[in-house]
Amino acid sequence: MSHTPLDQDLLRRFEPIIHYTKGEQFFPMDVDPYISNCSLWMQKPGQEPTCLVIDGELTTDKLINPRLSDTEAVYFLRFIEDHDLVKLGVKAFTGNIARQKGFRPGRGRLSRVGYSSRFVDVLFSVSLFARGRVPGDTAVGAWLEYEGLMREKEYYSYYGRVVRQDGWIVLQYWFFYAFNNWRSGFAGVNDHESDWEMICLYLYEEEAGEIKPEWLAYASHDFHGDDLRRRWDDPEVEKIGEHPVVYAGAGSHASYFSKGEYMTEVVLPFLTPLVRLVDQYQRFWRETLKQYQPETLQEMYHTKFNLFRIPFIDYARGDGLSIGVGQAKEWEAPRLLNPPPTWLAQYRGLWGLYTCDPVSGEDAPAGPMYNRNGSVRHAWFDPVGWAGLSKVVPPHQALTRAKSRRVEIVGKQEEILNMMVEKRTQLIGLSLEAESIQGIPHLKKQYQAYQIEIKTLSAELAGLRSKLNSNNVLLETIDRHMQRLQMGDKGPLRTHIHHAHHPVSDVELRYGRLAEIWASISMGVIMMLSVGLILFAPQRFGFWIMILLGLAIFVESAFRKQLQGLITILTNILAIIGSLVLLYKFSLQIMMVAVLLVGGYIIWQNLREFLE
Repeated sequence: MSHTPLDQDLLRRFEPIIHYTKGEQFFPMDVDPYISNCSLWMQKPGQEPTCLVIDGELTTDKLINPRLSDTEAVYFLRFIEDHDLVKLGVKAFTGNIARQKGFRPGRGRLSRVGYSSRFVDVLFSVSLFARGRVPGDTAVGAWLEYEGLMREKEYYSYYGRVVRQDGWIVLQYWFFYAFNNWRSGFAGVNDHESDWEMICLYLYEEEAGEIKPEWLAYASHDFHGDDLRRRWDDPEVEKIGEHPVVYAGAGSHASYFSKGEYMTEVVLPFLTPLVRLVDQYQRFWRETLKQYQPETLQEMYHTKFNLFRIPFIDYARGDGLSIGVGQAKEWEAPRLLNPPPTWLAQYRGLWGLYTCDPVSGEDAPAGPMYNRNGSVRHAWFDPVGWAGLSKVVPPHQALTRAKSRRVEIVGKQEEILNMMVEKRTQLIGLSLEAESIQGIPHLKKQYQAYQIEIKTLSAELAGLRSKLNSNNVLLETIDRHMQRLQMGDKGPLRTHIHHAHHPVSDVELRYGRLAEIWASISMGVIMMLSVGLILFAPQRFGFWIMILLGLAIFVESAFRKQLQGLITILTNILAIIGSLVLLYKFSLQIMMVAVLLVGGYIIWQNLREFLE
């Protein structure tokens, strides 16, 4: 389907305003200058990568040339190579560029979590040496290359797509970045060449022809479905006129509705079973046993806090460059993706370096249309379902759908009533026949058969009455719902959200600088002292390691002002252990007492019945 002027007008009418964090180095750009500065490579399993087109010679036409290769081969681009680092003079740049550009990290992420998460963080850091990763100098080289492109022509652009699906008009805004420097620039999870991010707006057209916005969905890391979505009138959705405001994560470019610092957690694959175990334990402790939680941790636990997830902070402060209508920088005209250009539709490879990272965190992403494995993205082929809107009708269809559903239920009620009349007639007839043969010896089996059939019919009739009653209640609720729709009431704003992602609260940011220093060094100190105990006190290692860990936990609780919570938890643990010891030690006596009590209770109940 070719695009129409209406598509571009809609994209411009609602195009977002993006606020970046101070220190951000990469902003949305076109793919053409990026491709022309890349080389094209192919990686077959167990072999060294092969360069197919050198940098400076790659074009969109060469990018999509048909090539015969092993089906498991991975095609990828390289934006920065070793000779680029020499040419750009990367070694002349020292320090963190983001900090040089004004970024200042917030309160230490490790001071917000416990020892297990800190230990897993150590494993994650060490794993970077064992698995594929983007070299640190590459981020500097990418920034210098991007800066050079912007000196030639400074511009800020996005790719726009309009999809009409299930009564919705979907506006997709795709943003291409030359580099994701979340790890090297902002102590985040990963670095990778290139980055594709996206937000969706869901509009509907009224009978009079007026187009109105109803929902927004911002792509953000691994969140999906209903959790991504907010209604247009939600107070959390910040707007300037009809332009929604997006707060982009520093380096990661993830999109958020509110400015702030977001806790993002990563799970190493080999720790997945432990993560599930702890999740189940927390649900059992909180929801089943209704047990005490330290007040300061309640919010984190509510957001699925887990000891074996690695914490990272995504800074979306919005205190840096802003792009959009009325901002310091404004968007170029949208680059339309209706229909998909050949470079988008025919290239299924990665848009940057392929590091062979088993976690895929350091591998470049594929384009808007595809996942890394070459399959089509859910957000591309089903943008309505991607945001959990398949079950939601546009507002202009809601009343008509409700009326139609009511007619269907009324029709079912008539069917049920007819079935009830039929079955009641059968039941009365069977009862009369059964009564007529009751007490006749040679018709005993036939009488029993009648009784079974009567019981079955009675149960079916009771089920139909129950269904009739349920449908009557449903019709009443649909009538009330239709009344609300006629009054313009769209219902609650947040019932569709299961795990909302909010900025880190003041409770989690209240720890002082000393607590941050302790969080940074405590894990290393414990590990080093453990080695010292093995070398100098191996016979009493178990005793001293328990003392060491106890002191560490006590200090941690003091810093976090959680001594009361710690004492409560320890009391519960000791009470459980004590109960188990007593049960084991006096199991026979306890069983005898239980038998005596049960026997006495039975005698008392029987005597009461006799005396009455």
